[in-house]
Amino acid sequence: MSEQRISLSLSGLLTVVGSVLLLVVLWQLRSLLVILMVSVVLAASIAPMVDWAERYRVPRWLGAISAYLLIFLALTGVGLVIGPTVFEQIEQLIRQLPAYAETLRSLIEQWVLRISDTRPELIRQLLDTQSLTNWVIRSSQQVVLRSYGITRGILGGVFSLVLSVFIAGYMLADSQTLVRGFVRLFPKPWDDRLAAQVGPISQRMGGYIRGRLLVSVVLGIATTAGLSFLGLPQYALGLGAIAGVTNLIPFLGPILGAIPALVVALAQGGWLVVWVLILFVIIQNVETYILDPLLVGSSVGVHPLYQLLSVLGGVQLLGILGAVIVPPWFAGASVLVEQLYLRPKLIAERRAASLPRPPQPAPPLPEHLPN
Repeated sequence: MSEQRISLSLSGLLTVVGSVLLLVVLWQLRSLLVILMVSVVLAASIAPMVDWAERYRVPRWLGAISAYLLIFLALTGVGLVIGPTVFEQIEQLIRQLPAYAETLRSLIEQWVLRISDTRPELIRQLLDTQSLTNWVIRSSQQVVLRSYGITRGILGGVFSLVLSVFIAGYMLADSQTLVRGFVRLFPKPWDDRLAAQVGPISQRMGGYIRGRLLVSVVLGIATTAGLSFLGLPQYALGLGAIAGVTNLIPFLGPILGAIPALVVALAQGGWLVVWVLILFVIIQNVETYILDPLLVGSSVGVHPLYQLLSVLGGVQLLGILGAVIVPPWFAGASVLVEQLYLRPKLIAERRAASLPRPPQPAPPLPEHLPN
């Protein structure tokens, strides 16, 4: 009995030590883990193109290279057509930011003085435009820096992106060998069960990213057209590009994309801010009730509350990058939960309910019958 107790204690101690060492190693390799997360998301997004080429007897490595070339040519073409105008308008917006902040301060000061007797000096101290402008710029930089801070700076971020693209291409070219080698680490029957889930996981992760990209493109075009119609053609393309990029972030993206346009509309004065607000409300409702359920919701299969929590958790961990890549991983993990736990549990419950119940014994008769 004592020997068995000692062996159990040693095994438990080794398990704890091994778990701690594993956590330490994973923490040291966190940059590599982020690169792998991005690579898997990229591979899942491009996989349908490679699978389509493979059906026509095109080797997977050639299909992966062709897919990369098509994407590169498309991005280059879009960048050459609208890139200079977008960067010019965004640069002009940044230059005009102090002037817009001063205009907003004056408007707020007028509103406050109308409803209270607060001294103008106190309002100017509370609404220091220079300090607010610097705070906005610093906060934006910190949010962006967190996205690549884990990769040791801008140069490390560019290198990590290139490495992620290379690893994703290798995953696409030899996916079957990689999957077989990974699932062999698990005992039977879990190896076959996990291998069967690779396809659904890839479809859900890739479908999320492709749907999110398509929604962002549609909303960016709609925002540009709407702002041009409302009288902001000098900033419409830049603001539309900002709205399209921020819409890659679910839930929070539309709000972030509307803020610059509302600031410009407030500085312009008049009823323009009302019309811009109505425009973004309409766009937000179209996204929430039409585009997201049609293009994203059908591929995710996760409750919106859980999606929001995954976005917030991704922002806390990796900044903007986490808000983009953590939700598809969460959607992929939900496939494992559904297929390996919820569905077997439901089948077992239905099977138990369909079995005939054993006859219940009759209740005992009372010892003394009433007269």
